[in-house]
Amino acid sequence: MTPSRHCGLEFVGTALVLVVALGMVMCAEAAARVDSTDVITVHDGAPDVPFPHFWESMFGSGRAVLTLREDYRHDLRAVKAATDFRYVRFHNIFHDEVGLVTRDGKGKLHYNFSYVDQIYDGILDAGVRPFVELSFMPLAITSHAGAVMSFWYHPNVAPPKRLGDWDDLVRHFVTHLVERYGSDEVARWYFEVWNEPNIDFWAGHPRESTYFALYQHTAAVIKAVDARLRVGGPATAQAAWVGDFLDYAWRHGTPVDFVSSHVYANDTGLHVFGDPTPIPRNGMVCRAVTKLHEEIRRSPFPSLPLFLTEYNASYRNEPEVTDSVFMGPWLADTIRQCTGLVDMMSYWTLSDVFEEQGIVKSPFYGGFGLIAERGIPKPSFNAFALLHKLGNHLIPVASDHALVTKRDDGTLVIALWNDAEPDPRRVADSVGDQNGEQRFTIELDRDAHPQITIWRLDHDHGNALKGYDAMGRPSSPTRSQIGELVADGALPMPEEAPMTENHVNVVVPSQGLVVLEFH
Repeated sequence: MTPSRHCGLEFVGTALVLVVALGMVMCAEAAARVDSTDVITVHDGAPDVPFPHFWESMFGSGRAVLTLREDYRHDLRAVKAATDFRYVRFHNIFHDEVGLVTRDGKGKLHYNFSYVDQIYDGILDAGVRPFVELSFMPLAITSHAGAVMSFWYHPNVAPPKRLGDWDDLVRHFVTHLVERYGSDEVARWYFEVWNEPNIDFWAGHPRESTYFALYQHTAAVIKAVDARLRVGGPATAQAAWVGDFLDYAWRHGTPVDFVSSHVYANDTGLHVFGDPTPIPRNGMVCRAVTKLHEEIRRSPFPSLPLFLTEYNASYRNEPEVTDSVFMGPWLADTIRQCTGLVDMMSYWTLSDVFEEQGIVKSPFYGGFGLIAERGIPKPSFNAFALLHKLGNHLIPVASDHALVTKRDDGTLVIALWNDAEPDPRRVADSVGDQNGEQRFTIELDRDAHPQITIWRLDHDHGNALKGYDAMGRPSSPTRSQIGELVADGALPMPEEAPMTENHVNVVVPSQGLVVLEFH
């Protein structure tokens, strides 16, 4: 039996309810469900609210040195073309493989910006700006050479032996950026201090107080170089420390221009909220965002922007999640729920040119990236490409499976989706679910009879994983097979349909995403 999602889909009008409808409240699930069709009525001239594309403003991507690879730059350009994103964030600009800082036999620090320049030149040449994560600790200044993470490239996560050496590193680094790119340009970047200091990425003891001291030093140095430069944190995992961080900044007069934190949809309620009650995968991210939003609002800095600088549906390698069409509805619903609560979200990551767990062994292993090894677009890439088509004005409707938007020129664009939990018993979603269709009726109360362009992402559309399954899931596809997978992963041409009597009926299969443009 198809679950009912008919939740009284009338248009919402008052300013107060507009805010609520922007994602802070979801339709209550009915106790007993019956077959139904979701009816969404869009009134001509209905009020709308701004809808900035916060979910595609920034993307994460592995570590700094990978940006020098051509396959990385290919994927960067592809995601830029699909989303027009503005910022990219990556780890390890201070890692020794970048060669930034060394210490000579007399104890003097020396700086070499050759790779740093190539890294940032390449990013800027692609039309993207850096969101600079200041990490990790160079061996020349670490307090403990053996304090390394388990990642394949072994980042050092110890505090500096002397905070003065860290200050010197940050000062030389930021000063060089301003001299090379100009203060007006670098003032448009962001500087984030460290990465997830509340877990194993920081070996200071106690973690919180030693990180706060590092942040205070870093922010002071950056502002001394140029007061316009933007610095923030605490860049924590699991939406942690934000209240304490802002209280510390207030009490110590520490500069803070933005708040950043991370959460993944399969984080636990115990780790994020201190409550062991299970939270579903489609609810965790925006519940955590709500928590962060409220902590900022109650702080001495209630107007600071909130950046979720890492998020995804999973922090594990789950092919049935991050490689599958599950990501289309999950992303759309995450956008719906988080609207109005966060200024930027950075999907982790744009590409599977990524080596935290070592060299990629298979194109589809549940990696974080939108694009699999060898440039194969995943369904998640197609989901971002489709949702990029949404307008920048939101018309709130009381549906938890639709986004109704309008572009500046008045073009109506609607996203519809049919979410379903991923099946961990499947390696992939090659079977599909033909019994879980969801029907929608879109009604317009206007005289025009527009044409409709309909894009689809589902098991049979834009799903490279289906072709990979048909190949028998080879761990090392041939060059010919890679070409086939790239073609399989491409979104097909859209359908064109006329509007009939001011309404259109749409059927969305299980784990499907549909975007309609009304001309």
